Amino acid sequence: MNIDPVTSKITTEHDMSPAPVSFGEAFRFWLKLGFVSFGGPAGQIAIMHTELVERRRWISEQRFLHALNYCMLLPGPEAQQLATYIGWLMHRTWGGIVAGVLFVLPSLFILITLSWIYLRFGDVPLVAGIFYGLKPAVTALVLHAAHRIGTRALKNRWMWAIAAASFIAIFAFDTPFPAIVLAAALVGWLGSRRWPEVFTLGGGHGSNKTSYGPALIDDHTPTPLHAKFSRARLLKVLLVGLGLWLLAMVTLIAVNGLEGTLTQMGWFFTKAALLTFGGAYAVLPYVYQGAVDTHQWLSGPQMIDGLALGETTPGPLIMVVAFVGFLGGWLKEVSGPDALFLGGALAATVVTFFTFLPSFIFILAGGPVVEATHGKLGFTAPLSAITAAVVGVILNLAMFFAHHVLWPQGFEGRFDLMSALIAAGAAVALFRFKVGVMTLLTGSALVGLAVSWLFPLLG
Repeated sequence: MNIDPVTSKITTEHDMSPAPVSFGEAFRFWLKLGFVSFGGPAGQIAIMHTELVERRRWISEQRFLHALNYCMLLPGPEAQQLATYIGWLMHRTWGGIVAGVLFVLPSLFILITLSWIYLRFGDVPLVAGIFYGLKPAVTALVLHAAHRIGTRALKNRWMWAIAAASFIAIFAFDTPFPAIVLAAALVGWLGSRRWPEVFTLGGGHGSNKTSYGPALIDDHTPTPLHAKFSRARLLKVLLVGLGLWLLAMVTLIAVNGLEGTLTQMGWFFTKAALLTFGGAYAVLPYVYQGAVDTHQWLSGPQMIDGLALGETTPGPLIMVVAFVGFLGGWLKEVSGPDALFLGGALAATVVTFFTFLPSFIFILAGGPVVEATHGKLGFTAPLSAITAAVVGVILNLAMFFAHHVLWPQGFEGRFDLMSALIAAGAAVALFRFKVGVMTLLTGSALVGLAVSWLFPLLG
């Protein structure tokens, strides 16, 4: 507590601006965040809000929400992009790169380790029992995701119609996910010109007037020079970003050939990164189509196991692609039969690089550009339609998971009643009691473990 010598007013620590943050201090915070960012995008954004807005006051509420609304309009993991944006705003380009990389790096190392354990010990009764309980819970989580996104996106009968059409397209006609996204975007763009009230984005993150005291980047802090739009800077960032992509792709082609597994992974996950409107659950059907059906990097049940692992590790849920990459690299023996772990780890790293590179380009190059278009219907209406279409796609994914979990040998095989009971219990826990993801998965894993031990005894 201090007394202002001019006004004689008492000022508390809450009223004083926080001390400037060094690059090293910011580095340590982003590293810590990478290890504790559980709970999906909502939980990760809540952690950042608590730490950066309320406790540390590095950025004001209004500027935080302004950055978040921008990230919500982009394909890719919004929480990771938000960290990149704030890091960039505070410490220029390297600040953004460090914040974004550290947000996913711990998750990559953890998933590489867990993927190796999964492949080496997946048939051990202990591990098999855990996954027996996790798979039905994941099915309930995907269904809950469809409901959560649907309540926000399906605001009128036109949005319901788009969701129904996308479900029919992918379920009945196996329409590729990119085609559904493009069709929905076109409907949204045309609809905004003819029926603008139908395609106005609802919900979202409104402003909050709660004051946490002055912040380093406050409501009226001028935009830093490096964050202002410049054609020269835009061109430079685009050239560097695209150059990195080309360098990585050319290297993969030179080493593995055009049809090599790593090359195909790089190209496939570049496309996936550009289609993640609506969160990771939205792009999972596309990842399934490519990784399971087309390239056969892993099986359908393994994809469900990977999603369970992704839900239980820190970082964005889209990091499940590291599991996909590891299994593909291991099973395809990309580094030879005597270096299976190396092949899996290399493939997981390649997949992560190509998945997240576009997010850095969007933030570092597009921030000043997209902020100028924020709130304009011609820009947001296609996103509204895409989000509605995503609901139908996720519902189809839930049905796919339910098929593999409840009829593990196909419809001609037996119905797994115990898995159905676990899935029903998980759904009740999510919809009725709002149980957290970690609590749900831990409880389901314990139930699966108990069942796997009891069944042989009863038999």
